[in-house]
Amino acid sequence: MRKKTSSKPWSGRFTQETNKLVEEFNASISFDKRLYKHDIMGSIAHARMLAKVGIIAKKEADKIIAGLKAVEKEIEAGRFKFTPDLEDIHMAIEKRLIEKTGPVGGKLHTARSRNDQVALDIRLYLRDEIKEAQGLIKDLQKSLVNIAKKNIDCIMPGYTHLQRAQPILFSHHLLAYYEMLKRDYERFADCLARVNVIPLGAGALAGSPYPLDRDFMAKELGFAKPTDNSLDSVSDRDFCIEFCSAAAILMMHLSRFSEELILWSSQEFGFVELSDSFSTGSSIMPQKKNPDVPELVRGKTGRVYGNLTALLTVMKSLPLAYNKDMQEDKEALFDTVDTIKECIKIFSPMLQTMEINKERMLDATKGGFLTATDAADYLVKKGIPFRESHRIVGRIVAYCIKNKKALDDLTLKEWKGFSGKFEDNIKNTISAKASINSRKTKGGTALEAVKKRLKEIEREMR
Repeated sequence: MRKKTSSKPWSGRFTQETNKLVEEFNASISFDKRLYKHDIMGSIAHARMLAKVGIIAKKEADKIIAGLKAVEKEIEAGRFKFTPDLEDIHMAIEKRLIEKTGPVGGKLHTARSRNDQVALDIRLYLRDEIKEAQGLIKDLQKSLVNIAKKNIDCIMPGYTHLQRAQPILFSHHLLAYYEMLKRDYERFADCLARVNVIPLGAGALAGSPYPLDRDFMAKELGFAKPTDNSLDSVSDRDFCIEFCSAAAILMMHLSRFSEELILWSSQEFGFVELSDSFSTGSSIMPQKKNPDVPELVRGKTGRVYGNLTALLTVMKSLPLAYNKDMQEDKEALFDTVDTIKECIKIFSPMLQTMEINKERMLDATKGGFLTATDAADYLVKKGIPFRESHRIVGRIVAYCIKNKKALDDLTLKEWKGFSGKFEDNIKNTISAKASINSRKTKGGTALEAVKKRLKEIEREMR
């Protein structure tokens, strides 16, 4: 006679104890215990619904709810013991509930499966985390706006191909990242709409034979509506993948910004200096000041990309409905949540304490012929086709390089040697300030355009 197990919810079917190696391999309690609040929240709503439709008595529901709240207090007080034999947070809470309330606690799982239960927990969890991430994004946007306002007229080189291209306002450059973060916020909002549906009531995969009130549970838990297909309800992890995708794009933006901060803080650029409190030194070179924070953000971006790829790979060949492979969704999701929050949180104070070297930025616009396009546009306004004016100014640049001159150094006689259309006012046209302020179109770098955008942003952020 084989030894019969009695420690698992499925013990009626089995005649052998679960192997300890299997218990450890199968368990998710070490990481899904963070879902305890959401699991209890969902269970309370489920208990109320069971009483509402008459599946259990109200006094039984009240006892179950009181027991669940007591378990929650134990967890928060650190008195709850999590062990691998309990497998996951759902079984752990249910076992403790039954210990506290007796057989009535066993009624809680009526008309519910762990499949729809875990799908609910993840949605509740992710709904909270998306809102927190959006709040952090807003904080970072505010930091960017404040720095832009304080440095509204600071001039710097704009780059393409990492080569100096045209002069721009530093404030305009910062607001480019505001726009990226705005799209990140919107992507999370869009994801939230698909997260905010309740799968509870889908059962294991086929729905429930009980007269459940799924609309009641949706209202209790603040969901927009119940899901529409029981198979999809328990096997869907699109919302996790979508979140990780939005997170990966967010991290890409932070990584791009980090790369610029790393370059700008180098001696070669010298545009900014990160605060000592957000930098580290070298164990061997006394002079070093390393931009470790933006470097780590840049590095952690690959980690978030990896989590997205992991989730896509887990889900890519799973038949309907639930499969144990899907347990692998949580670690990737949880790590992504933790990583983006950590990175956004540190970015704002790092930027706020950063020193900006306005003189060095302005000096960097004086080499590299950044206003050559303005000279070409000057000729266009005099009636010369752009392709011809482009060729003329190209020859002027080549002349300057050969004679080791900047555009500012050229005399009017030299300008006219290339085209008689040049007049005295060419000198004013090719100044960095004039170049910037000529670009007044919506979205341009002109001081007037940037100030207008900042006013629009203030309205957006109310």
